[in-house]
Amino acid sequence: MATTSFQFSVAAHIMTALADHNDEHVNSAFLAESVNTEPTFVRKSLSKLVKAGLVVATRGKHGFCVLARPAAAITLADIYRASEAPATFAVHNYPVEKTCRTSSNIKKIMLDILPEAQNSFEQVLARTTLADMVQRVRLPGKQTRQAK
Repeated sequence: MATTSFQFSVAAHIMTALADHNDEHVNSAFLAESVNTEPTFVRKSLSKLVKAGLVVATRGKHGFCVLARPAAAITLADIYRASEAPATFAVHNYPVEKTCRTSSNIKKIMLDILPEAQNSFEQVLARTTLADMVQRVRLPGKQTRQAK
């Protein structure tokens, strides 16, 4: 059974929180609380974002993180690439059943189609900036899930 990767959604969460609190010194503990996960996981994600040039981080007891450039200049596609998440679409690696026409052909067919789907997915992400994300976060009544 395939596992789901949350790397991109966590990276987008972190970046949106940084943009939403851009006038504050945000640390990994704050971000971990926002994501509701372990600080170690957040630091791993932050490391990738720093490496990609999207975040500037200082280390140590009073360390903090800030966006490396304005939120309007960062897209979800930038964050997706920085997160190093696996491709959204993949072809299974089960052995081919040679007596089955579908099994014998499906991988090639999917390998022809999926790169275009991945490209379309990334184009959609490229149209949304981090500033757009913050605007949506700040809109009252736009929360899709309420705490119980």
